[in-house]
Amino acid sequence: MGGGHVSRPDFGMPQPDPAYPLTEFYLLLQHALDKAGRFALPALYARVQAPARHIYLDEAREYLSLSPAAMVFHYGQEMFEGLKAYKGEDGRARLFRPEMNAKRTNASNERLCIPKIPEEDFVEAVRTVVSVDKDWIPTEKGTSLYIRPFIIATDAFLGVAPSKTYMFIIILSPSGAYYESGLAPVGIWIEDEYVRAVRGGMGFAKTGGNYAASLIAQVKAHDDGYSQVLWLDGVERKYIEEVGAMNIFFKIDGKIVTPMLNGSILPGITRNSVITLCKEWGYEVEERKVSVDELLEAQKSGKLEECFGTGTAAVISPVGKLRYKDDVMVISGGEIGPVSARIYDEITGIQGGTKEDKLGWITFVD
Repeated sequence: MGGGHVSRPDFGMPQPDPAYPLTEFYLLLQHALDKAGRFALPALYARVQAPARHIYLDEAREYLSLSPAAMVFHYGQEMFEGLKAYKGEDGRARLFRPEMNAKRTNASNERLCIPKIPEEDFVEAVRTVVSVDKDWIPTEKGTSLYIRPFIIATDAFLGVAPSKTYMFIIILSPSGAYYESGLAPVGIWIEDEYVRAVRGGMGFAKTGGNYAASLIAQVKAHDDGYSQVLWLDGVERKYIEEVGAMNIFFKIDGKIVTPMLNGSILPGITRNSVITLCKEWGYEVEERKVSVDELLEAQKSGKLEECFGTGTAAVISPVGKLRYKDDVMVISGGEIGPVSARIYDEITGIQGGTKEDKLGWITFVD
């Protein structure tokens, strides 16, 4: 989830790391419960003006109670989704393409032997919980209400088999602006030692194991001053796949190029939206294999014009620098490119209601 400053009442704890508002919220919840036996939902959390109410300890315990033998803890049978609610200038709450999250949920469920959820039920569940908590949607530019639906296996059983029981849960958290001072290009490390996924595995599913597998390379990249990892294919180790939390796009010699979906790449909803918009605007879009060698050659010849990541958290994340082994590719002079900026303005405008929703991507929450 995106960062941004998060305000909250002072319970004698350090101010939260702005990169982890959701985690901090639940740490704060636990701290308050341990200290006082009750928790007041912070009225100023993420600068949101909303009425507080008290959640007492006994009530909190009823929210989620699992056996230590619950299968999710031992065999990782779980999936999750991520989307956001926005409040437009008209005051109405809105969701961006939630039906796509519903479709992707069932694709993940099928791979993980979790029963499918009727897509209309998924969307209605999200709409209902957002409707109840819509006063928590921030209104400052770039802010939103993050929505995390997830499913966990709950059978108390030690043995490798699909669970017979599951929980479908939705949690929410106000989210600050991902870019507090405007779009800022990031540096990305192309990983050549570890792999995230292979075709036939679970790379296309939104499940925790895929993210756990990425942590060691993420730490390595951070230690060397890079913000994220760009993964290569797990077989030949030469074709670009995706960034840890984003799909990736390149503008090469005037064409918009992105790795094709092959079973090991997450089918991003923002990715799909970007492809649709670029085609609408007349760009030639290619979904195909992209090798590191092609990028190195394009950069040397001046044909690598832009690079950007796409995802729910940032929408668009411009890439100003790619590193592969000892080669460092500086892209667009380290600045945001015109296509990246246009896409960001268009999608955030649709989400916030300042641009016309010509493609019917918005679902209103009343």
